[in-house]
Amino acid sequence: MDSGDDQDVPDPRGRKKRYHRHTPRQIQALESMFKACPHPDEKQRMQLSRDLGLEPRQIKFWFQNRRTQTKAQQDRSDNCLLRSENDKIRCENIAMREALKNVICPSCGSSSCTEDSYFDESKLRMENTRLKEQLDRVSSLASRYLGRPMTQLPPVLPVSISSLDLSVGGYNNPGISTSLDLNLLLQNSSSSSSSSFPYASISELEKPIMVEMASNAMEEVIRLVQTDEPLWMKSVSDGRDILQLETYDRMFKRSGHRLKFPDVRIEASRDSAVVAMNATTLIDLLMDASKWCELFPTIVSKARTIEVLGSGTVGGISGSLALMYEELQVLSPVVPTREFSFLRCCQPIQQGVWVVADISVDFPRANQFALASQSKKLPSGCLVEEMADGYAKVTWVEHVEIEENHLIPALFKDLMDSGLAFGAQRWLATLQRMCERFSCLTLTGFPAKELGGRLPFDHDPNCLIPVSVSHDGKRSMMKLAQRMVNNFCANIGASNDHKWITLSGLNDVGVRVTLHKSTDAGQPSGVLLSAATTIWLPISPESVFAFFKDERTRTQWDVLSNGNSVQEVTHISNGSHPGNCISLLRGLNSGQNTMLILQECCTDASGSVVVYSPIDIPAINVVMSGEDPSFIPLLPSGFTILPDGRAAGASSSSNPLAGSSGSLVTIAFQILMSSLPSAKLNLESVTTVNSLIGTTVQQIKAALNCPDI
Repeated sequence: MDSGDDQDVPDPRGRKKRYHRHTPRQIQALESMFKACPHPDEKQRMQLSRDLGLEPRQIKFWFQNRRTQTKAQQDRSDNCLLRSENDKIRCENIAMREALKNVICPSCGSSSCTEDSYFDESKLRMENTRLKEQLDRVSSLASRYLGRPMTQLPPVLPVSISSLDLSVGGYNNPGISTSLDLNLLLQNSSSSSSSSFPYASISELEKPIMVEMASNAMEEVIRLVQTDEPLWMKSVSDGRDILQLETYDRMFKRSGHRLKFPDVRIEASRDSAVVAMNATTLIDLLMDASKWCELFPTIVSKARTIEVLGSGTVGGISGSLALMYEELQVLSPVVPTREFSFLRCCQPIQQGVWVVADISVDFPRANQFALASQSKKLPSGCLVEEMADGYAKVTWVEHVEIEENHLIPALFKDLMDSGLAFGAQRWLATLQRMCERFSCLTLTGFPAKELGGRLPFDHDPNCLIPVSVSHDGKRSMMKLAQRMVNNFCANIGASNDHKWITLSGLNDVGVRVTLHKSTDAGQPSGVLLSAATTIWLPISPESVFAFFKDERTRTQWDVLSNGNSVQEVTHISNGSHPGNCISLLRGLNSGQNTMLILQECCTDASGSVVVYSPIDIPAINVVMSGEDPSFIPLLPSGFTILPDGRAAGASSSSNPLAGSSGSLVTIAFQILMSSLPSAKLNLESVTTVNSLIGTTVQQIKAALNCPDI
C-alpha cells in the first residue's frame, strides 16, 4: 500500500485537490525515513519536502497513513496471539475438570474435595475468572467483524452439539424462512479439512464465531437481493443497480465499521439472469472449490478450501459452511489479482430456493494464501431459484471494500474504476455462457453440420475427405478445448505464481514474459515461455472479436500462417450465441498436412476470448473417436478482448482518443523454449517473442485501420 499516493486534500474553497502520484524514488525515501523515525518533527518533514520535491502537508499525510496501516497490521497480529492464548487456557481448564472427575477419595470412595487437592475449588474459580476475561477479549474482537456486539458465545462442546439454530431475526418476509438452520456439524479439524496445504486448524472457540458471521452474512445477502429502492437505485447511464451507501449503513448499522484508509473504495453491484442449469447442480459447483474454478476460468485463477466447518445433509449441499481462499483476475499480466480468505455458506430457505453467502474473515493462519491487504469482501453472494425445464434464476450481489492498487496501468484505469471488472454483471454473463456450454456437452442430439469434418490425406494436402464425428467424439473435443482455454487463462493473468519480466515495449505496459516448467501430461514437457502485451483499440469489443474469429481474416494477423489462408473443417456450437464455438482449422497450401489448429471462441457481455493451439491429425483422430483427450499436449495462444470501461462519447485521460469507447486487447503466446527442465531465459528467445508480438500488433492495427497509438 503506497500511502500518500493520489491524496485528496480539502481545498479552502470546498473542493478537493488531487496531488500527483508519488514516484518509486519518493516512496523508497519515505519508507526509509519511516523505519528510522515514524514520527518526524517539523524540521525533518521540511528536509524531506526539499529533498523529494513534495509539499510538507503531503509528507505529513503520508506518515499519518503509514502509521495507521502499521497499527492495523499489529492489531491483526495481536488478535492471532490472543486467540492462541485463549485456546491454551481453555484446554487447561478442560483438562483440570476431567482430572477432577477421576479423583476418588481412598477412604470413602467418593470424589475428593480436600483442601490439599491440587484441583481445589479456589483454583477452579481463579481459572474460570481468567477464562472469562479472555473470552471477553475475544468477543470484543469478534464484534468488529460481526458488525454488532456479541453478548454471549454459543457453548463449544465437540460431541454433544449436533446442530446450531442460527436465527436471522428482525427481518420478516412472507416468502422467506426467518430461521436459517445451517445444520452445521462442528467437526474436528482432522476430519473436516479438505486442503492439502499445511496450516493451523481453526480452534473450537473460533468455529462458533465464524458460524455466527456466516449467519449474519446470509441474512444480509437475502435483504440485498430482495430490497430495491431506496437501497438500490438504477443508473441513468446504463441501467445498472447502484447501492446507496448511506441507506445501506443505516439499514445494516454499518456506520463506523468500514475500513478507515484513504486508498479504500467501495464496489457494489447486483444483477439477475436465468441460466441453463438446474439449481442443485449449480449449488454443488459453487460449493466445490475446484468445480467453481472450472466454472469461472476467466475470473477465478485459483480457489482452495482451507477448512470445511460444516457439511450438509441433503446431497452434500444443504447447510454447508467452508473457509475458502480465492484469487480473482482480469485476463492480462498487468492487472494485479485480488485475493480473499472468506467464509462461504449455503442454505435452502424455502422449497427450491437457496442462498449462497460469502464474507471475508481475518484468519491470520491463512496468510500463506492471501497477501496482506486492507481489501475485504462484505456480505456478497447469490440467491438461486429453481425453475422449470432444468433452468434456474440467479440474483448475484458483489460488495467489496477494495484497497486502491496504484500499480494498475492507465489502460485499465477506467475498467477498474467502473466496477465492471469484478462486478455482478461479469459473474452472471460468464455463468450464463458456461451453463450453456455444459448443456451442449450433455446433449444427446447434435445438428448435422457438427457431425462431420474434412481432413487432408497425408499424401495430398489439397485432397479433403469427410470425417465422421461421433457423439462421444464431440464431447471429447469439447473437453480438450475446455482444457486449452483453462490453461490459457491460468497462464495469462498476474497471479502470484507468475513472475513477469517487462521488456522494452510497444506501449505503456510493454511486452511481458514469464517462464514455467511443465511436467503435466496435457502440455509439452520442458520450459515454456509465455509472453503477452495489451493494446487499446478504438473499436467495439464485438467488432474486434468478429475480426479474430473469422477464419477468412486470419491471414491478416496470424504471423505464423506465413500468409496462407485457413479453412474450417469442423464446427461445434457451444451455446446460443454464434460466436461461442469450437473449430478445427486447416491451413491451405501450407505444406503442413499433418497439423491442424484447434480453436475455441468464447464471448459474452463482459468480454471475449479467442484461444487456439496447433494439434496433429493423429491426436485429432483419437479425440474424434471419443477417447480420453487428457494426455494430448497443447500449447495455447490467443487473445482476450475487454471493454475499456468508458461509455460511448465519454472522455478519459487514460486513452489519447477521447469521445469514443474502445477495446482492451491482450495478445498472448506460449512457446516451448526448451525440452530441458534446467533451461533459462536467453536473449534469442526474448528477441524472437518480442518480434513475434510486435509484428502481430502492427498487423492487427493495419488490418483494423487503427492509428498507431
